[in-house]
Amino acid sequence: MTEILIIFFGVLIPFVGTSLGAAVVYTLKGRISEKTNKTMLGFASGIMLAASVWSLLIPSIELSENLGKISFLPAAAGLFSGSVFVYLVNALAKNVSTRPQNRMLNKTDMLFLAVTIHNIPEGMAVGVVLAGMMSPDGRVTAAEAITLIAGIAIQNFPEGAIISAPLALEGMNKTKAFVYGSMSGIVEPIFAVITFFAVRFILPVLPFLLSFAAGAMIYVVADDLIPEAKEEGGSAAMSVIAGFALMMILDVALG
Repeated sequence: MTEILIIFFGVLIPFVGTSLGAAVVYTLKGRISEKTNKTMLGFASGIMLAASVWSLLIPSIELSENLGKISFLPAAAGLFSGSVFVYLVNALAKNVSTRPQNRMLNKTDMLFLAVTIHNIPEGMAVGVVLAGMMSPDGRVTAAEAITLIAGIAIQNFPEGAIISAPLALEGMNKTKAFVYGSMSGIVEPIFAVITFFAVRFILPVLPFLLSFAAGAMIYVVADDLIPEAKEEGGSAAMSVIAGFALMMILDVALG
């Protein structure tokens, strides 16, 4: 029963973060400024980068120490594979969106699609660290798992908001906009559960899976979030650093 509760809350918390962000729609009295939107994106980027390093890549390398001088190999292979995975998924999504019958997709639709796609590796990351934490030899510590899950939940907050707020400001009912914002994160618990049960049968490749999730998250930050935050001459540097610092503090405080 304890294990079931840990899994339940572990996979649910990031989704709650998205839903809380989407709930911002109920406080709207005007349009969210472009500067605020870009600051939130930069902050989310910093958190994701730090989570990828401390909660995924470093544990991946440490778990491969028995390989000696090539202990970097699983982490490097996973990092590259994860980034290629998201690249291919994004390429497929863009191909679908450019077909004639899909030309009615607007900017908000594409943002919803992008956020939903990049929530898949985040769900995988949650499933991987939970599986590592629940493994007999404790390959991932509780502190590392909690740090990653908390970090993902925090960075999910602005993602829920950047989906629901534009929809409401375009005239959609606030409750319906909230549901859309929340649903962008529904893939996280789904993939977290799938990955959790899959990993339990293939623990030897856990270092690869940890770095795979890191590669996917880093690709999303580099390809989507930071460029979006820097559009039209904006600067995302300080908000990225602030998000990175927060994740670093969480890691140290919980570790």
